[in-house]
Amino acid sequence: MSNKLKHGFRQIKKFPTWIYFFPALLMRVVFKIFFRVEIIDPNQICENPRGVIGLVWHNRLLFLPTAFPARLRKHTFAMVSASRDGQYLSDFLKHFSIRTLRGSSSRKGANALLGAINAIDNKCNVIITPDGPRGPKYRIKKGAVMMASKTGAPLVPVTINSSKCWQLKSWDNFQIPKPGAKLTLIIGDPINVPQNINDSTLEDLRIKIEQALLAITSDPQ
Repeated sequence: MSNKLKHGFRQIKKFPTWIYFFPALLMRVVFKIFFRVEIIDPNQICENPRGVIGLVWHNRLLFLPTAFPARLRKHTFAMVSASRDGQYLSDFLKHFSIRTLRGSSSRKGANALLGAINAIDNKCNVIITPDGPRGPKYRIKKGAVMMASKTGAPLVPVTINSSKCWQLKSWDNFQIPKPGAKLTLIIGDPINVPQNINDSTLEDLRIKIEQALLAITSDPQ
């Protein structure tokens, strides 16, 4: 691809939503044929959406649309960057009934917070990647704890472990499952966050939540 063509492509901020129908359909077919999904959900959050903030590592984003049950997807908002790439992802997720909140710690964070409060008030769940958008890998940022404090919603560690996958040479070692892999969706126990927390309590909770998410996370050897 020439530099001129690349530049022209990058200038497109939004494609027609219907374009994403075909890759979404392909993903559904591929996952149904080549992968098995096991769900471990002791608190039955999949069956009983209750307005929680789910934390998923950035390198497992590819698994979300297909590993999440349809009922859970319909009651889930994903926090997506306000960038151009975030727009692409947002339009793609619509084909899986996952709505999005646009914003991050660096751009339009206030808009995203207001959207999260509204979603949680309506008993919907909000999914965020606490180590995104630039890492460090597997380190939860304080913003996730602050959002829980301001919304009153508990934080829930969520992971999707793959029995075998390719790991890209990106900051998060983004994972792509290999054919025949077993995907295990684990939804951990909710962790309540008090309102008006001080810096010391904030850091203690951040560490506690990070350890809880790491405890259910595994990478293939």
